Amino acid sequence: MELKEAVIVAANRTAVGKANKGSLVNVRPDDLAGLVLKDVVERAGIDAGLVEDLQMGCAFPEGEQGLNMGRIATFIAGFPHSVPGSTVNRFCSSGLQSIAIIANRIQVGEIECGIGAGAESMSMVPMGGNKQVPNPALAAEFPEAYISMGHTAENVATRYGISREEQDRWAAISNERAVAAIESGAFKDQIVPVQAWRLKADKKTKEYFTFDTDEGPRKGTTPEVLAKLRPVFATNGSVTAGNASQMSDGAAAVLLMSRERAEKEGLKPMARFVTFAVVGCHPDEMGIGPALAVPKALQQAGLSVDDIDLFEINEAFASQFLYSLQQANIPEDKVNVNGGAIALGHPLGCTGAKLTTQLVYELERRNGRYGVVSMCIGGGMGAAAVYERLS
Repeated sequence: MELKEAVIVAANRTAVGKANKGSLVNVRPDDLAGLVLKDVVERAGIDAGLVEDLQMGCAFPEGEQGLNMGRIATFIAGFPHSVPGSTVNRFCSSGLQSIAIIANRIQVGEIECGIGAGAESMSMVPMGGNKQVPNPALAAEFPEAYISMGHTAENVATRYGISREEQDRWAAISNERAVAAIESGAFKDQIVPVQAWRLKADKKTKEYFTFDTDEGPRKGTTPEVLAKLRPVFATNGSVTAGNASQMSDGAAAVLLMSRERAEKEGLKPMARFVTFAVVGCHPDEMGIGPALAVPKALQQAGLSVDDIDLFEINEAFASQFLYSLQQANIPEDKVNVNGGAIALGHPLGCTGAKLTTQLVYELERRNGRYGVVSMCIGGGMGAAAVYERLS
């Protein structure tokens, strides 16, 4: 069977807020999800009724982002009841997995139009969820199944010789690039403004404001400044709050169609979904996931690192990020050119859709052809997708 081409016809994201203390702390994740869904079909200029399936990535689908948020978000977006929705959880790659599911369904001819999205409020649903109940037998026999992400980052740094100096160096670069991107307006066209609110000084009256700029990047961050921070997960460790991703809130959506349907609707595709790969690794060094997933995805696509113009690789921690670059032979000047999660934040289940959005917009800005999105995944996995810009 000959596969159809799955193409991206519109993509968006909210600006990313700092969890627990940022601009989106009072905004429900299902409202963020509904906002990006409504906007992405408006960007394409299509009737929402054309959407035949929706997959919504979410790493902790409970509380305000529970009850099948993917379906709830279609109601909030005002979509017809004929548009189905589902919630996908593969932790940090949930948003990317959602896109892959929709793209695969298009490729095999099951649907012609769908949305892969992601939303996460780490303000409202904490890391690990509201109620953690590990399996007692598994915890006793294989405690690594529940190891904290910070400790896995320390393991990678120790086992593979990623120094504190190198981690802080990259963290400074990530912030520098992110600040430059924001100041140049590189993200402006892809961001959906959010009507957020906070309490006034009287702690009773709501004050509404528009949130449209990523608030994580720290201007003036240098390796010297970062060197003053204390390790978080180990007394003599190297992972700090400055060289790890930020807890964040945000949402993103990617609208895909078969190429034939896009042409019928008179739409110009932004990019073609080429392939997706997911791999497993030992959970106590889960951060090495991209080092395994990127080569697999490139092999599936029949491409090499040299063929790729841009990489968006999630900076869960500088240690695992730098190790992955080394192992996959990815040049630093091709990766996270507008900063990464250390500066811009990591809204878990949203991240894959967010990075895909950033990638396709940046490929257009730079007249690039191929791009890769990749990330490590809690539990010991890695995922990667390859895209081709169409013009």
